[in-house]
Amino acid sequence: MSLPLLHHADAAAHLSGDPTMLELIARNGELPVLTPTLDPFGTLIRSVNGQQLSVKAAASIHARLLERLGTLDAATLLQTPGDDLRAVGLSWAKVRTVTAIAEAVQTGTVDFAHIATLPDEEVIAALVPLPGIGRWTAEMFLMFALARPDVFSIGDLALRQGLARLYPNAPADEVLALWTPYRTLAARYLWADSHRVKAGGEPIG
Repeated sequence: MSLPLLHHADAAAHLSGDPTMLELIARNGELPVLTPTLDPFGTLIRSVNGQQLSVKAAASIHARLLERLGTLDAATLLQTPGDDLRAVGLSWAKVRTVTAIAEAVQTGTVDFAHIATLPDEEVIAALVPLPGIGRWTAEMFLMFALARPDVFSIGDLALRQGLARLYPNAPADEVLALWTPYRTLAARYLWADSHRVKAGGEPIG
């Protein structure tokens, strides 16, 4: 299992060996250090609820969900009728997903109390059988809930576009190999640069 980064100094130094990434870091500045969540179950529920929504809409739905449940745990979620979950703003597909996550807790299929002790691929293998949880969602969970340092989601469109824009003549696996074991921070810099370019910033290259 890869331990979370306590600082970015070593990671930034390693990534800076790639001239393109060095420029990305310089252009986008220092990023906040990610810390592991104390509530993996609740964090995954919130992540699912926020899929394909704006940050504001996701926060609003999550607030209504917490107000309805009182406490966000598996038992309470399973005792709440699907119509009530739908009423706070969840789609029926998301109702099915959050219910399946709660059932996985109840049956012990997924042990969220110890999920942070599992290697990356074992976390993914535990989550992707759940309806509505694909590899991308599991990888985002690894990155932002468990703060794993060496995750890169090739299924993420913005990351693939970033690789194509910044490394048009290099195979993706070769670029990713350069960034190991700090691919999470590299991915975050690709996202940051994508936002900067979309906002009208000058692209690299």
